[in-house]
Amino acid sequence: MNALFDTQEAPFRFHQGTRPLLISMPHVGTHVPPKLAARLTPKARQVPDTDWHLERLYDFAVKELGASVLIATHSRYVIDMNRPPDGASLYPGQSVTGLCPVDDFDNEPIYADPADVPGEEEVAARREAVWRPYHAKLAAELARIKEQHGVAVLWDAHSIRSVLPRFFEGKLPDLNLGTADGAGCAPELAAQLLAIGKEAHGYSAVLNGRFKGGHITRFYGQPAQGVHAIQLEMTQSSYMQEALPFDYLPEVAAGVQPHVRRMLEAALRFAQPQP
Repeated sequence: MNALFDTQEAPFRFHQGTRPLLISMPHVGTHVPPKLAARLTPKARQVPDTDWHLERLYDFAVKELGASVLIATHSRYVIDMNRPPDGASLYPGQSVTGLCPVDDFDNEPIYADPADVPGEEEVAARREAVWRPYHAKLAAELARIKEQHGVAVLWDAHSIRSVLPRFFEGKLPDLNLGTADGAGCAPELAAQLLAIGKEAHGYSAVLNGRFKGGHITRFYGQPAQGVHAIQLEMTQSSYMQEALPFDYLPEVAAGVQPHVRRMLEAALRFAQPQP
C-alpha cells in the first residue's frame, strides 16, 4: 500500500444479480482509515454527509427484483466515487465538493489542520486504492449484463439532506431524477420514471433539476450502446432522521419504498419488454 494512504478495507461490496439492472451506491461508505481519521475534525469523523441506509432502503431490489448491487465501503471524505478522476467540477460555477473533499456540506473544513489537506500524491494514492477498483467493477458488471441481456440499466442511488443552503435554496424535491440532461438514458424511460415520481402522493419529483447526475451517470450512460444510466437523489427526510444519530425510520421509509420500487420495475420492463 502507498505510504501516503493506507487502508485495510476492501473498496467495495458486490452482489451479482440475475436481471439487467445494476444499482450503484457510491456514497454509502463510512470507512475512514485510522491514520486519516486522526487528521479530521470531530464532526468530520462522524461522516455526516453519508448517503445513509440506502442498502436497507433498496434491499427489496436485490431480494425480489434480481438486481446487482455495488456498494462503496469508504467514506466520500476519503474519495468521492461520483467525481471524475481528474477532479473536474460537475457543476461549473456552483458550489461543489471535490474528488477528495476538504470541506463538508455545511462548507466547514473537514481537516483539523489545514496543513493536513491531501496533496496531489496522496489524492493519486487514494484514487488508485479505492476509486479505480470501484469503477473497474462497475464497468465490468455493466459489460457482463449487456453481454447477457443485450441491454443494461445503471441506477445510481443517492440521498441527501433536504435542506442544504450551500447547494440549493429552500427544500429539495424528494425524488430528484438525473439523466445528464437526457444524455444518460432513453427519453421514454426518463419520462416513465418522472411520471411515477409525479404520481407519488405526498412526494415531489423533478427530472434534471439541481441534480442532473454525477460522474457515474454521465460517464457510463450510453443509451445508443444499450446502457441506460439514471441517478436518483432522494431527500433523506423521506426515509430517515437527517440529524445525528441518523437513524433509519422504517415507518417513514415504508411510504417512499413502493414508489422507488415502481421506478425500478419500470426500468426492468424497459430493458426486458414482455412479448
